[in-house]
Amino acid sequence: MSHMKTDVVVIGAGIVGAACAHELAQRGLRVLVLDDASGGATGAGMGHLVAMDDNAAELALSHFSIELWRGLSGVMPEGCAYRNCGTLWLAADSNEMDLARAKQATLAAHGVAGELVDSGVLAALEPMLRAGLGGALRIPGDGILYAPVTANWLLQRVPGIVLRRDKVVAVDGPSVTLANGGVLRAERVVVANGVAARTLLPELPLRPKKGHLLITDRYPGCVSHQLVELGYAASAHASDGTSVAFNVQPRPTGQLLIGSSRQFDTEDPRVEPPVLARMLRRAVGYLPALADLNGIRSWTGFRAASPDGLPLLGEHPARPGVWLAVGHEGLGVTTAPGSARLVAAQMFGERPPIDVEPYLPGRFLSTSPVVGVLS
Repeated sequence: MSHMKTDVVVIGAGIVGAACAHELAQRGLRVLVLDDASGGATGAGMGHLVAMDDNAAELALSHFSIELWRGLSGVMPEGCAYRNCGTLWLAADSNEMDLARAKQATLAAHGVAGELVDSGVLAALEPMLRAGLGGALRIPGDGILYAPVTANWLLQRVPGIVLRRDKVVAVDGPSVTLANGGVLRAERVVVANGVAARTLLPELPLRPKKGHLLITDRYPGCVSHQLVELGYAASAHASDGTSVAFNVQPRPTGQLLIGSSRQFDTEDPRVEPPVLARMLRRAVGYLPALADLNGIRSWTGFRAASPDGLPLLGEHPARPGVWLAVGHEGLGVTTAPGSARLVAAQMFGERPPIDVEPYLPGRFLSTSPVVGVLS
């Protein structure tokens, strides 16, 4: 370890861990980030910045975080690939426009602007979409970024952060044990390594949710907005089985990133052709021209899902000195800066910028000592 005294150890150098390290270092703390470079959801995900409204807490955190991302966008390097492309929530038919109107009202009540567009305007905005769609809800404030580069940028942007490639095998209060037997101590430890956090803290109520993605060759100008079917939220928050939903994202390279699928009860990282085929059939149903484009790579990743779909943000109630920033499911990229801000506010005894109660770990974890934890 370097001779720099460490105030906080952050486990995980993905987008959430990087955001936590960035936020804490900005406040003057000396942060050591430990990551075993095994890869996680940050490298496997879509990188969308979307105001999601499955419940009020999800919307509050995603909207707050998107505003924080927007504040950083002016100083991001081009490699972060931030684009304020907006999202079109697609109504499959005129009946689904009722869902679009309800979504618009919910978002507007929380300060998120949205515009209803009819089928004719939608066809002009995105000519590749199939004919006959009922219209859409356009959210101009949504965007995208490239999460792996953005995470690295956050870790390098402010002084006081050291990144070390090491595997953590145990957490005991504000100290961690490494695979090589070394022990590191700090005043606090932030666990922010997604699904892998279960191996360090088995009591965490996290389930891996597998997802498939496919990226095409370069076709500049084909799609301008992130395109999502209005049924996406139901798929995203399904609690069992396998589900797919249409989600296409235009990348600055001219490529199209196609999703998405969700599967519980498997930790097999291999691409499953039947699931991928089902996902692509769904996508072609909305964007028929996809059938003529070349897909160049497909892969999978695992989201860390909590029972209520919200992250765990705050100090572990039974492990003093251990702080949690896990369980973001498919919104880790969107909500990373807001999550970091809430964790830091609690650490420093500040009034949180939004109500932190819905995300506190105590809603799942008791204050009883965890078996095996040394006092």
